[in-house]
Amino acid sequence: MENYNQTSTDFILLGLFPPSRIGLFLFILIVLIFLMALIGNLSMILLIFLDTHLHTPMYFLLSQLSFIDLNYISTIVPKMASDFLHGNKSISFTGCGIQSFFFTTLAVVEALLLTSMAYDRCIAICFPLHYLIRMSKRVCVLMITGSWIIGSINACAHTVYVLHIPYCPSRVINHFFCDVPAMVTLACTDTWVYEGTVFLSATIFLVFPLIGISCSYGRVLLAVYHMKSAEGKKKAYLTCSTHLTVVTFYYAPFVYTYLRPRSLRSPTEDKVLAVFYTILTPMLNPIIYSLRNKEVMGALTRVSQRICSVKM
Repeated sequence: MENYNQTSTDFILLGLFPPSRIGLFLFILIVLIFLMALIGNLSMILLIFLDTHLHTPMYFLLSQLSFIDLNYISTIVPKMASDFLHGNKSISFTGCGIQSFFFTTLAVVEALLLTSMAYDRCIAICFPLHYLIRMSKRVCVLMITGSWIIGSINACAHTVYVLHIPYCPSRVINHFFCDVPAMVTLACTDTWVYEGTVFLSATIFLVFPLIGISCSYGRVLLAVYHMKSAEGKKKAYLTCSTHLTVVTFYYAPFVYTYLRPRSLRSPTEDKVLAVFYTILTPMLNPIIYSLRNKEVMGALTRVSQRICSVKM
């Protein structure tokens, strides 16, 4: 075990990479995933902005998802990579609070945004004649703004608490970012009440949205089942399967991590699960939405042709 200076107020992040060849391999892999996520999400945002065929509520919400994923992975990976390269695992008390705030905000915003996207598909397929009214530009803006406000308030409450509790001399966080539950384990005071609020918060922002998403897609699948058009069924099933794939990748590890009692959790397992929702999901989302979506592929072709014609 490495010896760390405990007189500093800084925290020590043990990180994800072991000091070995395996650690170097994982570092290179994570950096490549980060670059893929960066390129993929930026491309999705630009594509939706440039192609007028994608100026619809569904793609407006998708562009926001890409924006969130872009910030999500950028909040964690650059610091983690920098620590590995420089051999410095410390993060300042304030820096840890800032990272925790942004992570918690983005986690809640993405959960609420995925719920909004499920509602959008439900209205589009089950109530197509009401779609333009129920999913107007104003409604979309309110959904996104509300998600950011709720996420920020929730994150602010958690961050203020973890920055004001007394910590023991050992400030070694067994994680690769400043995750609130991992920080609370270092507290030199009884935190069972706060851990209850974390559970309540996870229930409100993970379980309830997941129930809403399940109900929306349950309604959608029922409506699709009664469709007479084979082509319409195929398109609806493809759209829904894409959304459900993204939801599963994001929610499953999150729910499993945050709704378990501390006694059943292990730092190693938490870190492995965190890789899914902090690193892999931001990389996979643009791939899933582009490769399985004919409209996105069509828009990519149109924009590419337009760029080529301008160059010529």
